[in-house]
Parts: sequence; C-alpha cells; structure tokens
Amino acid sequence: MASTQEDADLRPKSKRMFINHVDQYQGKNLAKFLSRCVVGSSLEEQEEEDDARSTDSSIIPTTKEGCYEIVGTLKDRATPKPDFVKELILFENKDQLYEQLVECDVIVYDITEDPDQIDEAVWAVSELHSDLEKMEKSKMFILISSCMTWAKSKPLDPDDPEIPFTEDDYRRRKPHPNFKEHISAEKTVIKLGKTNKAKLVTYVICSGLTYGAEENIFHFLFKSAWHNVQQLQCFGNGQNVIPTIHIKDLAGVIQNVADARPKVRYLIAKDDAQNTLEEIVKEVSTQLGTGKVKFITKEEALLSKDIEQADFDMLLVNLRMDAVHVKESMRINWVSEGGIKENIALVTKEYKDARALQPLRAVIVGPPASGKSTVAKQLCEHYKLHHIQIKKVIDDEIESLEAKAKRADAEDNEDDDGSAQEAQELLEQINESREQNNNRIEDQYVIKFFRDKLHSMPCQNQGFILDGYPKTLEQAKDLFATEDDEEAEEAAKGGNFDKTIMPEFVISLEATDDFLKARVMNLPESVVSGTHNTEKGLGNRLSEFRSINTEDETVLNYFDELEFHPEKIDVTKDSSPMMKETVEKIKKIMGAARNYGPTPEEMEEMRRQEEEERLKREAEEKAERERREAEEAAERKKRQEEWSQRLSEVKREEYELLEAQSIPLRNFLMKHVMPTLTQGLIDCCKTRPEDPIDYIAEYLFQHNPQVD
Repeated sequence: MASTQEDADLRPKSKRMFINHVDQYQGKNLAKFLSRCVVGSSLEEQEEEDDARSTDSSIIPTTKEGCYEIVGTLKDRATPKPDFVKELILFENKDQLYEQLVECDVIVYDITEDPDQIDEAVWAVSELHSDLEKMEKSKMFILISSCMTWAKSKPLDPDDPEIPFTEDDYRRRKPHPNFKEHISAEKTVIKLGKTNKAKLVTYVICSGLTYGAEENIFHFLFKSAWHNVQQLQCFGNGQNVIPTIHIKDLAGVIQNVADARPKVRYLIAKDDAQNTLEEIVKEVSTQLGTGKVKFITKEEALLSKDIEQADFDMLLVNLRMDAVHVKESMRINWVSEGGIKENIALVTKEYKDARALQPLRAVIVGPPASGKSTVAKQLCEHYKLHHIQIKKVIDDEIESLEAKAKRADAEDNEDDDGSAQEAQELLEQINESREQNNNRIEDQYVIKFFRDKLHSMPCQNQGFILDGYPKTLEQAKDLFATEDDEEAEEAAKGGNFDKTIMPEFVISLEATDDFLKARVMNLPESVVSGTHNTEKGLGNRLSEFRSINTEDETVLNYFDELEFHPEKIDVTKDSSPMMKETVEKIKKIMGAARNYGPTPEEMEEMRRQEEEERLKREAEEKAERERREAEEAAERKKRQEEWSQRLSEVKREEYELLEAQSIPLRNFLMKHVMPTLTQGLIDCCKTRPEDPIDYIAEYLFQHNPQVD
C-alpha cells in the first residue's frame, strides 16, 4: 500500500494551461505540441521524442500522463473541439472568461496573429494582477509577441549593422508604426509581473516569424510554388534579414518557460538562421517549383490579393536577432534549429502532410478506341491533375531539346553549364535513331522523356494520369525502375520500383473488338478522317494490342505483382454521353481530391453555372407546367363541349319522347272531350248562367257520352 502511494507521488502532476484561439494556426499548433509535453520534462536530459518532432501534424499521439491540460478559446465558435484540447471556454462576457482563467496554472496569450487579442491579453493580466491577494496558487502569464516591436530599432553599432540584437537590448527596441499596441502590451505584462513574483510571474516571448506545419505567413509562397507558378515573387531586393522560428520550436520555448520559470522575463525566440527574404523564396521555389524568383516592387506587392498589409510589413522587416538565453539556458529538442533554408525538405513535407496535398497518380490502359483519353481528360479536370499523353510528352521534350541545342550553337554562351551541349548530343542520337527505325523513336528515349516528365515538379506536386502508357510489360519495368543501379536491377526483376512516380491506381478499360469497331464506325467522318481510327487502321491497332497483351503476359501483371491491383471496367455497359458512368466509377475508386479545391474564380464560375442551370431548370419546369395547364384547360373545354352536346341530345330525346307519349291523350281529348266541352261552352255563353262553372260541370255530366 505504501509502495502504491509512493508511486502516485512520483507521477508527474498535470497543469492546466490556457491558450487563446486554439482553432488558428498559432494557437492550434502550440496547443497540439504542449498537450503532449509532460510537466517538468524539459528540466531533465532526455532523448528526442519522436512524437514532439513528428512532421506529420495530422497524427496526434496518445496523451501521456502528467502532460499539460490545454484549455482554450476559439476564434470561430462553430469549430468543433480539437482532440488535443481538454476543455473549451465559450464565454458570453469577460467575467465568465476570467472565472476559467483563474483556474489555470499557466496562461498563454498569442497576439502575433490577431491584433484584436491585444486588448483581451492586457485585460487578462491586469485582472490577475488586481486579484493577487485572493490567489492561493501562483500563476504564470506568458505573452507571445512579435519581433516587429524591434523593427525600427537603431543598430547597436552604426559601423557594423550586422551585430544582432539580444534580450539584453530589449529596452532599446523601437516598434514598426503598425505594431505600437504590441509593444505597449509587452510593457504592461513586464510591469505587472514585478509586483509579487511569488503570486504572478509574467514573461514576454518575442517570436520570430513562424513557419512549419500548414504554414501561415509564408503560406502564399508555398501555395504559389505548389501550383506551379513559373516565378515566385520576392518583394523589394530581397536582401532583408527575417527572424524566423519553427512553430514547434516556439512551443518548445514556451514549454521550457513553463517548466523552469527563468529569471529573464523578456525572451527572444528564433532559430540560428539569418536568412534573407530572397533565400527563403529561392528555397521554396527550388523545393516545390521551378527554382526561379521574380523581384517585384513594394507597390506591386501591395496589389496582390494573396497577402495582407500586416504580413507584407513583416516580410519586409530587416532585423538581425540572436536568442542567447534560449540557446544557452534551455533544453529544446529542435525541429529546425538551422532555419527554414537548411531544413526546407522537412518543412515542405510538413506543409504537404498538414494540408493533405499528396500527389494523386493513376494510369489508364485499354485497347484502342476504348475511351482512355476521354475518361482521362475528365478525371484530370475534376482532380486538377496533369494529363500525360505519349504524343504530347514526345513533342514537348523534342521541342525543349531543340531550344537547348540552339543555345549551344549561340556564340559567347558563358552561362551554359553543359546542359545545352548534352541536349544537342541527345537530339542527334534521337534523330539518328529515327532514321534507322522508320521515323519511330526507340523505347529507351521515350521512357527517358516520360521519366523526366513524371519527375517534374508539377507532376510531383499535383499528380498525373498516364493515358495508355506503358503499353508493354517491359516498358513498365523500365519506366518505373529506380535510379539507383542496385535498386534498378531489383526493379527489372519486379521487386522494386520508383515510389515517386508509381501510379497508385491502375484502371483497365475493357471491351470486345466488335464493340470497338462498331463504336468507331458510328463516329462522324470528320472525326475519323486523318486519324488511326479508320477501319483498316483500327483493325491493325487492335491486332497489335491483343498480341502484346495475352493472358500470360500483359502490362497489368506488372502492377498486379507489385500489389497495385488493376480495376477492370467493362465500357460496353456504358451508354452515357462522354462515358460519364465510367468516369463516376473511377472517381469512387480514386476517392477525394488532394488539392486546395476550387479557386475563388472557379467557385464563382461554378456558382454562375449553377445559377444558369437553376434558371434553365425553372424555365423548363414553368414551360412544362404551362403546357400541362394548357392541356388540362383544353381537355376541360373539350369535356364541357361534349357534356353540353350530350345534354342537348338528352333534352331533345326527352321532348320527342314526351311528344310521342302525348299523341294518344290528345286524340282521346279531341274525340271524346273537346266536342262536348265546346258545345257546353257555347251553350253557357248563350244562357249566361249566374255560375258558369257549375253550369259547365252540370252540362258535361249530363252529356258525357260514356254515361248512359
């Protein structure tokens, strides 16, 4: 029992840590990191923890016992509670927020991302300071501020402007005009922490521009490069030095402050790098794009929709800083101590993983006229992939080689690094090969063209769909073989492959020869003319396809053996226009897109098309409704006319029937009644009795022929 109690006492005790806006870049990544940090662990020598350094920000390891318990607020209250947050504070007024803040051991306010949080941070530390006497436990308040509060500081030595600022110089700092509120908040936090350090200790962490994970201020660079912009924009001359720090390393600094309670109250948090803006832009362009940089004026930069004024100010800061205390007194498992330039590969991987920007690679094979290009084109438009067709790949590569060869022929080409000469030699070899092979290019050159294309940045960023290539087993082995000699031998045996270009989805469109011939026969003459799809040409191509794709030897076997199992789709069952049914089947196989989604312009176009379709649909429905109403009105009128006609006929028939039925009665009256009645009326007129009615009645009674 005693042993159990001792074990419980030795276990690290959790602490409640408040972090504002845990749904935004800064708060989210800081909270995610700190929620996995054991309280006090930074005070001990320890091995680097894989989970803390994990570059995959989508993986959240199981929280260890004794870690910081994160309590936070949201900027967007519709955001669901993140898994790494223990409790969310959804407050209606500041009193409700303060009730939760006083329950926390460490309060962290980041004011670098949202200036609106400055007032709230100052209010929070002021309220804590006013309640010092009521506090039973010590509180720690950490303000994460921006290096922009140093932006206008004068150099320590005018003759040597490269001397960096350190924490000891913080009283000399001068802010950028747009960051005066930030420095005011810094001063307030430092001042209020001096009253009673046993009850309330305060720190200001001056952070460099953060990078890593899904990216924030540098996101427009990564996004532009990923979208294959030919030249990344660099503002001004790009020679300004930007203080930076990886977001996880900033979290490591906060962890150290929370654990160690250092005596230094103002800390600079940045990596060891002194990278210029040009160096950062160049590295991002090289890692994700073409490697080219375009310098634009500050005025041109302000016209860009991708960057806000505050970000623009920060990217133009020219500031050399050195985080002396962090380097000398803190134990940090650095993710990117050497800076963004030195660790660009790791930072790029984080960016792609965090934003799920993985390339989508597929190959569509099948017999001629089975609809490979029709399907591939629609899939590429849907997924925003690159459509790789054999003719276009060859034409583009030949054109590129010819352009390079012209540079080799140019005089005084001092900048040539030898690539132009190599291009000229390769072009000569290809032309010689074509002469010897009836104008056909040998497989070795075609495969080289394809490998260069698939390894290009656009294909590596977004992905691609191979349209009908490779056609044979040997072409597949050569195309997807690795560069390394030893691995290439294994690849040739089918045991290894180049993972950066291997399609993860293999689609095989299948159809009988009769179906394909009938399909081509039904095409308009204008479509077939000048192509290989003439009756004879298609027959030859089908025969060639069947001969190189037997049951025992087919390109599908290559993928199947590597466990990229082909999905076979029978296109003979697809009678939809443009093979929409087949396209939808393949979309279900390939799953969701792995990109940024539609651009604002594309969204606007989609909304416009939806509006047009809605109006068209409403017009059709209205026309259909009016047509039905007109038909119903005509039907009602027709029925009414028929009813009126039948009613007239019925009345006529009734009249005729009554007429027919009244003839015997009239005859009887005329024969037996009318003569007697007439004579009685004549006599009544002659006699003029006092009571004519009685007279007539008596007369009829006396002269009734039926009465004897």
